[in-house]
Amino acid sequence: MPVVVIGVNHRTAPLGVLEAMTVGDAALGKTLHALLTKEHVSEAVVLSTCNRTEVYAVAEKFHGGYADVRAVLAELAFLDPEDFADHLYVHHDTAAVAHLFDVVSGLDSAVLGEHEIQGQVKTSWEKAQREDAAGTTLNLLFRHALEAGKRARSETGIGQGTASVSYAAVALAAQQLGSLDGRRAIVLGAGEMGSSMAESLASAGVAELVVANRTHDKAKALAAAVGGRAIRFTDLGSELVDADVVLTSTGAASVLLTRDDVEAAMVARGGQPLVLVDIAVPRDIEPSVADVAGVTVLDMDDLGAFADRGLAERRREVDAVRSILDEELERYRSATSAREIAPVIVALREGAEALRTAELERARARLADLDDAQIAAVEKLTQGLVAKLLHQPTVALREAAGTTKGDRLVQALRDLYDIDS
Repeated sequence: MPVVVIGVNHRTAPLGVLEAMTVGDAALGKTLHALLTKEHVSEAVVLSTCNRTEVYAVAEKFHGGYADVRAVLAELAFLDPEDFADHLYVHHDTAAVAHLFDVVSGLDSAVLGEHEIQGQVKTSWEKAQREDAAGTTLNLLFRHALEAGKRARSETGIGQGTASVSYAAVALAAQQLGSLDGRRAIVLGAGEMGSSMAESLASAGVAELVVANRTHDKAKALAAAVGGRAIRFTDLGSELVDADVVLTSTGAASVLLTRDDVEAAMVARGGQPLVLVDIAVPRDIEPSVADVAGVTVLDMDDLGAFADRGLAERRREVDAVRSILDEELERYRSATSAREIAPVIVALREGAEALRTAELERARARLADLDDAQIAAVEKLTQGLVAKLLHQPTVALREAAGTTKGDRLVQALRDLYDIDS
């Protein structure tokens, strides 16, 4: 199970590093192919969200795989590896599997139990499949992980309450303004996060909801679905004049709202306060906007702090989720061990049979005086000896499947008998 995960998330890296290492849709294919060209990486899935960028890879040699992935991340972020190495976390084999199970179930999210990560993991896996980057090992891993996440949410209350980043962003805006009822809101981005925020705003009773997106047709479709109005990014400046709150979550590579944009809008507003909630990574709003008088800018750090204050109910579900994930981890280990053991047993038996027939062939001259019945008896005798010698190792391997002992036995047989399977 040579699986490794290397990445950064909202806990290990500052927002600036997270932004630099974000893999947008346009760069995903190139990043996957860059990983596969490396010497030690044979499969890869890249998961990049507002909270994390992680590479799941199949690497026969751990240290070589780590160096290869780190090199690709450095090229992606235009950073020297030494500039972000301290922010990286690395897990391999069982720990890598357990980490992915934690991620997909929402235990490793900025908002405990958030449900959006399930879809993000699925989308990342599907993109890797389309790029021929995910093979047998990672396909099995991600299929099990998604099943584990589904069980965690259906069998526990880990997803109850404010269990999504988008919902938490709207709740944070409501807290800042006192209420969203009767307010004018703008949503930048019509992807999964933007759609969720727009739906939550509509449910909160905003008086007007405006949607902007790089692809205007997507903005129109979302606006129609939530009873809002679609605009183009070029109209954003004038729309800011009447807005009370702006929530952003796009995949743009550069900022969409500059300090100049906001300062101009604030002059036209006559100083009326404006709340901006930016959950995009990279950020959609220029950081210095926070210095403009009358403007409140909230980002992922504020969101995490806000979410931490409402975790009591979901925290009580963590032990139940852990129990489910432990069961799923054992099920995954059993499946992978059985898959690894079968070819080892076949290779062991084939090797023993080849050795038996070769030895009989070498002894053929000494057996020339035997008749056909005696030759058949020798064949049967040697076949029986080989079968008896291999019986106990085969039984032991099958009984130990899915355990650490099973992994040790498989590796020992591979080393002792030079088995490549």
